[in-house]
Amino acid sequence: MNIKKILEILPHRYPILLVDRVLDNTDTHITAIKNITFNEDIFNGHFPDNPIYPGVYQIEGMAQAGALLASFTIGDFSDKLIYFMSIDNAKFRQPVIPGDQLTYKVEIIKKRGNIWIFSGKCYVEDKLVSQAELKATIVQK
Repeated sequence: MNIKKILEILPHRYPILLVDRVLDNTDTHITAIKNITFNEDIFNGHFPDNPIYPGVYQIEGMAQAGALLASFTIGDFSDKLIYFMSIDNAKFRQPVIPGDQLTYKVEIIKKRGNIWIFSGKCYVEDKLVSQAELKATIVQK
């Protein structure tokens, strides 16, 4: 799935749209990427002399990949939004820097009504750089 389709589903736009492409998805998991470039505004302040892609952006990227996964699972998502509710067990294992390609791997752990729980992991190449358990709710627009 390319960026045009992602923009049809997610309400996010620059500078907070953090998924560039979906590589693979099923009803239970998704693999997506974000290309980390030095041109991103965040590197003006985080940190100018040692640019590090923030962990909170990695979490948000996992949440956006989870929203895409939910949209694929539900089907017609045009009248729905997904709101991030909580983060548990977040771990940051290695810095992500400009030039890296961040791979999000998100899977559904549990669904109950409008509440969904996802397991998210971020990789650079094949190395795990961050992970978290994310909870979200799906609401009508």
